[in-house]
Amino acid sequence: MGELMNLQGLILREARREEHAALLAFEQKVIAAERPFNPALKERDAYYYDIEALILSPDSRLVVGEIAGAIVATGYLQIRQSKASLKHERHGYLGFMYVAEQCRGLGVNRLILQDLVRWGERQGIADFYLDVYADNISAVRAYEKFGFQGSVLEMKRSLD
Repeated sequence: MGELMNLQGLILREARREEHAALLAFEQKVIAAERPFNPALKERDAYYYDIEALILSPDSRLVVGEIAGAIVATGYLQIRQSKASLKHERHGYLGFMYVAEQCRGLGVNRLILQDLVRWGERQGIADFYLDVYADNISAVRAYEKFGFQGSVLEMKRSLD
């Protein structure tokens, strides 16, 4: 699957428990892609997600994009309690947004975002959040095209 693909045959569907190992491998791809933006990430044994909980929880939807039986993209929406200072009580948090290299630029991420936001709307959610590294310009642009705007800038200092 090294050649450039098209969207013909793309299936978006909920992830299945038996795909846990494949999803763990995709999680490592996400971490590898983000490592250049955050040198504090562990080189080994770094994990972001509780994949099984994302699959099983009624408050989350984990979807995969599949072509010819192979997973080529992932994303989830999790309904979370909002901070007490906000007008909305609950919001949707998006994560695990990853598209295999050979499928990038084809609109797969947009299709996953549309699916997840629609699902969130059906759950009564109107506010959606995600985290993206500020230096990850291509990801920032993709989310801006979908209507996201910058909000809070997390700052850090390391004494190492």
